[in-house]
Amino acid sequence: MTVLFSELLVPGWAQGPDAKIGVTAFADSSTKLPCHQADPETFFAESQAEISYAKALCGECPMRAACLEGALSRSEPCGVWGGELFEDGKVIQTKRAPGRPRLEKLERLEKLERLENLERLENLESSTSEVEAALAS
Repeated sequence: MTVLFSELLVPGWAQGPDAKIGVTAFADSSTKLPCHQADPETFFAESQAEISYAKALCGECPMRAACLEGALSRSEPCGVWGGELFEDGKVIQTKRAPGRPRLEKLERLEKLERLENLERLENLESSTSEVEAALAS
């Protein structure tokens, strides 16, 4: 998969007679953008090490802010854009590891759900007793 810089929706890039198409509108031939020098798959990697490497490449890029702005406006479904990791159109800190969650996490989630259900039940019981008291008077 190749990532073209012209795919970024930089505001105004395709409007009017001075439409800015491609990277030449922003940088001359002497500018070497990291995303054009690295393997494009690096920016769509699964491993945390490769994701960190892609973010580091973006760190020194002169187009970082424009790239991030474009990715946010498009709600990019995945990848590293402007030094940030995207998943489902949102910036996330780390990718979730593939597979099932660890047993400890499942147990914590179940406890949390039970506590939330108990709180709901207590709220329901207190509101029910208030209604009964109001009906009795």
